[in-house]
Amino acid sequence: MNQHKTKELKAVNVISNELLTDDVHYISVDKPFDFKAGQVIAVAMQPTDEPRLYSIASGISKKHLSILFDVKPEGELTPPLSVVKPGDTIYISEPFGKFLCLDSPATWIATGTGIAPFISLVESKQANNVNLLHGARTLDKFFFQDYLEEQLGNNYQRFCTTEASEKTTEGRLTSYLKNSENLPTNNKYYLCGSSQMVIDVREILIAKGVAFDNIIAEIYF
Repeated sequence: MNQHKTKELKAVNVISNELLTDDVHYISVDKPFDFKAGQVIAVAMQPTDEPRLYSIASGISKKHLSILFDVKPEGELTPPLSVVKPGDTIYISEPFGKFLCLDSPATWIATGTGIAPFISLVESKQANNVNLLHGARTLDKFFFQDYLEEQLGNNYQRFCTTEASEKTTEGRLTSYLKNSENLPTNNKYYLCGSSQMVIDVREILIAKGVAFDNIIAEIYF
């Protein structure tokens, strides 16, 4: 996510660093703060570094706090963050943000690591009467898909652009939305992912009759 300059950072202990795919990590740290599902934290390797924002990807009742991120080879944070080990120290801010997804019924839409806040919401038992649409290029990028399917059943739909499986719909998530004739126009739509995805999906939803104010986005950079 984007940069953040003003939050005070606190040292936390790394609990685990799980490699989910060749470039995506799920890191858990001690939880010094309570938070609301859907919030973000600022993260840095050193207290004097310029931190970046990441959605919390763990439930509010867990003893740890986790983030999900892909490594940007040219980035200043993700390359060193990707090699931290249990016992190492990183720095985080108090959780903040308003992407709380409190409305129901609602449609949640994510691409790639944009699934992070929705993992937090599902683990926090805050996913009643929602449909979760998840898009990815390859089958290994549907992070926590088994858990999400277990919790949401048929309300969890996957869209894969380059590979096929029994549990995914082939093609882009945006194509599915374009071709849908019965999208609920009064629902709230919560979007999390790249800026291009948010722009494309917002345009489709508005063209389908969804009010602009009913589309809430968290953009990943």
